[in-house]
Amino acid sequence: MSACPFAADEPMAELHAHLGGSVPTYVMWESAHAQGIALPTRDYWEFDRMVSISDPRGVDGLDALDEVYHVTELIQSSPLAVERCVHGMIGGGYRSQRITTCEVRFNPMKRNRGGERDLDHIILAALRGVDRAQLEYPQARAGVILMMDRTFDERQNEIIVEKACRYAARGVVGIDIAGPRPGRGRFAYAPLAPLVQQAREAGLGVTVHCGEEGFPEEVGEVIEALRPDRIGHGILAAGDPELTALLAATGIVLEICPTSNLLTGALADADAVRSVFRTFLDAGVRVTVSTDGPEMMRTHLRDEFAFLCSIGAMSEDEARAANALAHEVSFVGPTVAAKL
Repeated sequence: MSACPFAADEPMAELHAHLGGSVPTYVMWESAHAQGIALPTRDYWEFDRMVSISDPRGVDGLDALDEVYHVTELIQSSPLAVERCVHGMIGGGYRSQRITTCEVRFNPMKRNRGGERDLDHIILAALRGVDRAQLEYPQARAGVILMMDRTFDERQNEIIVEKACRYAARGVVGIDIAGPRPGRGRFAYAPLAPLVQQAREAGLGVTVHCGEEGFPEEVGEVIEALRPDRIGHGILAAGDPELTALLAATGIVLEICPTSNLLTGALADADAVRSVFRTFLDAGVRVTVSTDGPEMMRTHLRDEFAFLCSIGAMSEDEARAANALAHEVSFVGPTVAAKL
């Protein structure tokens, strides 16, 4: 594998990483024990395998990923656990990868034990984690993206957007929608347009999970109905020249996670990764690179860039441009230290 094209002290930007996949195993293990959660195993290393997806899972990869997220979301279902995990994600990213632009995305309603925990306490705990990390690492800027879910009913998603708007001045910087598609069928994004507009009017950025698997045409629907600032993954659009051209024309930024797409089977092999990136880059689509969750995927941001350069998916100049673009289009504003 080629060496990472970035200097050791070069600032990096991570736009697409889920809280459930970005915390070291030992932190998850200790948080679970601190809360008295009965884990499926009492062996740490078995638990370590349980909360990672470091081997290809084939066509059921996304189902396997959802199972892992269920475990991590359970462990992160308390204000103390959420604060510690957010703090660790930002601080760890800065120490190991020199990530100075970090967006923490998570679904607070999947961490309040079905209403047992107060949703505001969960969100505020995440924001305290951001504040603590930025005070300790003033070079890092970070913010929270609250996620809606495709399996939620309309009112549940409304509540998440309402909370995001309420805390927009406090450190929530954007909204997202993710989660399994019910019945693996097509998901209708258009009904979410009023919620997206509400978030946009509150000054929040909008990103949407779409085009990772399933139906390529959903990418076109998302663009037409929601006009997001960014799309998480979007890789299926590479197989459709019209969708590729539409992405280039609209300037919507893609957040692509190569190792994650390989591990879940969304992309078959390195050749497929190369094809996707070359299709997008050659067509002028704006592309950024992320991990999806470095601890869960057993990768790091610099590893992703090294891999892409080694297989000819992008040149070193293109890698630098992708990282610079990620800093530029991040929803995150100045750090707490800068504000102070």
